[in-house]
Amino acid sequence: MLKCPEPIASPPALRADGICFGFAQRPLFQHWSADFPAGLVLVQGGDGAGKTSLLRLMAGEWAPQAGRMLLHGTSATQNPAQYRAQVFWRDPRAPWPQAMTARDWAAGLRTVHARWSEEDWHAHVVGWGIAGHLHKAMHQLSAGSQRKVLMAGELASGAPLTLLDEPLAGLDKASIAYLLQALQREASAPRTAGRVLVVAHYDALGDLPWRHRVVLPE
Repeated sequence: MLKCPEPIASPPALRADGICFGFAQRPLFQHWSADFPAGLVLVQGGDGAGKTSLLRLMAGEWAPQAGRMLLHGTSATQNPAQYRAQVFWRDPRAPWPQAMTARDWAAGLRTVHARWSEEDWHAHVVGWGIAGHLHKAMHQLSAGSQRKVLMAGELASGAPLTLLDEPLAGLDKASIAYLLQALQREASAPRTAGRVLVVAHYDALGDLPWRHRVVLPE
């Protein structure tokens, strides 16, 4: 079960306030509080440690059994629509609509995310080499190509809270290198002030400049 970390000095963009959550045979969080600054945040833990559960709580997709999530002062439980309008979250394992192409999906994101960057989208499409896949249905792409399209949209969204779950899954070495470069750029020169970019992974992903880290017990 996760214990409360030491508070951080900078004002939080995202706050977990007294969170209780778990399953019948396994409590995950018990009166857990943490403050997260803008910047890169790592949620680290092995398989089954609760990384995706924490992302779902952060996204407002799941409600805690007690406590609240606050994003720039907005409560996920009291103002769910306003909260989730600030979040980019899609489970990379979730199935894609049968006829949806990568281009269709990106077009939809443009209408949802007010801080969407067309320049960033095209940069990530080129960086991950997925331009030739944009006309294809998402369900026809390999798991790695699906992951690249998803992350290109995530990073281009500009969402104040952007959640990436196991982003290296299915990627080759060149694609991993591009992802790490993109995260480094986001950390050193963020396009959107106050943006919290949370990455869930089993290790620390090298020497990225994490502003905060949550290590989940095994």
